[in-house]
Amino acid sequence: MAALASIATLASAGAGLYAQSRQASSQAAMQRAQAEQAQSAERLRQEQLVVQQQAEQRARAAQLARTIATARARMASSGVSPNDGSAAALTAGLQADAAAARHDDDRIFRARLSSGRASLLNTDASFTGFVRAGQAFGTAVRSLLD
Repeated sequence: MAALASIATLASAGAGLYAQSRQASSQAAMQRAQAEQAQSAERLRQEQLVVQQQAEQRARAAQLARTIATARARMASSGVSPNDGSAAALTAGLQADAAAARHDDDRIFRARLSSGRASLLNTDASFTGFVRAGQAFGTAVRSLLD
């Protein structure tokens, strides 16, 4: 009778190992699917950020061109040459301010792109199933030895 109990324990442990390995493989498949979905969502988010950044750059360039044209027209209408002296300094200042704003926007853009990266410290439960299976096997062997 004791032999039947040990065989039943071994069979139970084998079934438990099989069930845990199947669960681990299904969890791994689920994690792969989730990772692929997260990667495609991240690619889409980054594409949206790039398109948004390009649209903002075009809008800033158009605004700068209009502002410079307006300043030059005002200077020219008041009799000052728009290419010399204070008009040139005003134009250079507007361009420098626009370049500084573009630099700040580029830094923000790079930070937004990098914020979506997955951490290397994210847990991966693919090994968990094997650990649990080993524990179940150890419990079965211990019960056989007792």
